[in-house]
Amino acid sequence: MYNKINIGLIGFGTIGSCVAEVLMERRGLLLKRSGIDFNLSLVCDKDLSSKRGVNIPKSMLTKDADRVINSPDIHIVVELIGGIHPAKEIVMKALSKGKHVVTANKLLLASEGVDILQKAGELNREIYFEASVAGGVPIIKAIREGMVGNRFSSVFGILNGTSNYILSSMSSEGSSFKTALKEAQSKGYAEKLPSLDIKGLDSSHKLAILSLLAFGKRVDLKDIYVEGIEDISNFDIQYAKELGYVVKLLAIAKRYGDELEVRVHPTLLPSEYLLSSVSGAYNAIYIEADLVGKQLFYGLGAGKLPTANAVVSDIVDIGHKIIRGENSAGSVIPKNTEIKRLRKMDEVVTRYYAHFSAIDKPGVLANIADLLGRHNISIASVVQKERSKAHIVPIIMLTHEAKELDMRAALSKINKLAAIKKRSIVIRMEK
Repeated sequence: MYNKINIGLIGFGTIGSCVAEVLMERRGLLLKRSGIDFNLSLVCDKDLSSKRGVNIPKSMLTKDADRVINSPDIHIVVELIGGIHPAKEIVMKALSKGKHVVTANKLLLASEGVDILQKAGELNREIYFEASVAGGVPIIKAIREGMVGNRFSSVFGILNGTSNYILSSMSSEGSSFKTALKEAQSKGYAEKLPSLDIKGLDSSHKLAILSLLAFGKRVDLKDIYVEGIEDISNFDIQYAKELGYVVKLLAIAKRYGDELEVRVHPTLLPSEYLLSSVSGAYNAIYIEADLVGKQLFYGLGAGKLPTANAVVSDIVDIGHKIIRGENSAGSVIPKNTEIKRLRKMDEVVTRYYAHFSAIDKPGVLANIADLLGRHNISIASVVQKERSKAHIVPIIMLTHEAKELDMRAALSKINKLAAIKKRSIVIRMEK
């Protein structure tokens, strides 16, 4: 005899419709593999007129979220509307009504995750959110369960498939940023308004979630340094390649004793590095921990299919717990009293790739080197490309490790030199 779990879906957009399609068309497959009959009972959305490519009986459709939340027959509420409000109110109300919750809402979790987890724990309900980070990569489950006994020293990687697709296209095809973005949009990897992706904000939301889970530290979004890929040019990508490096948008969380460093920005990685080979819309997360050592998690991060897969996986996991009558464990808030403070970006120490656009005349290179030296920045190598017709020459420098505060101070003065004709480009480097 099979057990039945009823599901209420709130949010019937791109991801929601894909989740509904999987639940309905693969209901038999899920039953065979899990031993549980997952039944989509109600679907809620403010717009029920648009075509989604999946046929839902009218009796299952509603514009009223309360109808889903208050239904005594529904066991799991799936929230896929996005944003903070009214998503938070929907999730909190569903928990209060005794429902377990699955969400893919990274902004909600990054901003209000602690409150939501606390509420779920108090009510002995589950809140699962595998789809909120890296789509088809089961990183949330790995950290919460597979590596639960580890102390993490670093968690970083490529968390945004859209940006990675753009940078990969610029590198392999020589495309401009605009061309690569349009291509990503045409393939469904980027939204019509892609600012969250290309400005690094999406990655920062995911980094906040991972920081809470891995380090037990609640990180406010305003405390994460964020820099996007809008200013990355094809010149810098191609020249970095000549030097043996690849440009990636990285989300980085590193622990130094009782301090945690969190940042999102374009980064130069050695071409032989594992993360450097991650191309297209794929995500990858690199983890260092005391028991498991170094781990790399890899998979599709952009697109409706991997996201829907993660949502359905969470539904199945909660379904098993309901059938077994297990108490909530997935809603425990990780706590780490060992981390006392977040490092400020000015305190970060790293190597730098610097691109200066200068008039081709004697003394310019010496002036730049002098200003860097005065700010405790040591130059590892210098390359001066041939000048253009406009007598502007690109000067490329790689530095040894330096403090961010010193590099910013040096750049401020270098950009004021009469010989510098464009704002200097600096890309941080990781080993």
